[in-house]
Amino acid sequence: MSELERLATRLREAGPIAIAVSGGIDSMTLAYVAHRTSPGTRMYHALSPAVPTQATDRVKHYAAIENWSLALIDAGEIADPRYTSNPVNRCYFCKTNLYDTVVANTSLPVASGTNTDDLGDYRPGLIAADEHRVRHPFVEAGIDKRGIRSIASELGLDDLKDLPASPCLSSRITTGIAIDPALLPVINEIEQRLWTLVPVALSPTSIRCRIRPNEVALEIETTCDIDEDAVWAIAARDMTADQLIKADFRDLAHRIVIEPYRRGSAFLVDAVEVMA
Repeated sequence: MSELERLATRLREAGPIAIAVSGGIDSMTLAYVAHRTSPGTRMYHALSPAVPTQATDRVKHYAAIENWSLALIDAGEIADPRYTSNPVNRCYFCKTNLYDTVVANTSLPVASGTNTDDLGDYRPGLIAADEHRVRHPFVEAGIDKRGIRSIASELGLDDLKDLPASPCLSSRITTGIAIDPALLPVINEIEQRLWTLVPVALSPTSIRCRIRPNEVALEIETTCDIDEDAVWAIAARDMTADQLIKADFRDLAHRIVIEPYRRGSAFLVDAVEVMA
């Protein structure tokens, strides 16, 4: 039985569900299959400065062409000081606010796009999911990220199957630095512009604009060496400084570096320490 068949079987057994759709490949693929498998399924997408505008646009686009039942909600995490203080378990407070809001707006079982690869990471959001009895159909069907991309490819969802991972924009800010909602769309704009500046020859697969205590780091995932003196690199630093100054974050523009991508580098506390 293929990944798609296993997922469809689980969704048929579950019946209509309420899916928290972020706009990334996982929740989007789940929503696509669930809508076609279990009529009555409803999608919930949180509007927030922490959610990239392109993710929201993607959700709205699919809802329109697939005739999803979609509710746009304000989960309220930006108004929660437990979240904006940016502790290492920030995601717990984000998901708590999200699931509180979804549960308050539906009687359907709530589901997420969590997959089996996520279970090996430190993900405090999963604790919030457990507390709200959120289902994880991909996990129930034994499907990992590679399997999700395979499902998207099989369904002809070409705009989804190669989407790079893109956690919320708050994840770009180093743990302990308070989250300024006005900075989040600036980070997103810088990252989108970087995709156009980094040479195709570098074959970038992930790009992050990291806010650190004493610098801004532009992290690029590539198998090639990064020449910080290359024309594109100079242009990238200049662009970043211009965007920060334009948005009145001049104090962040004094030191901008370009480095190889490091997954989760905004977290200062080791996951093992947190869980101990």
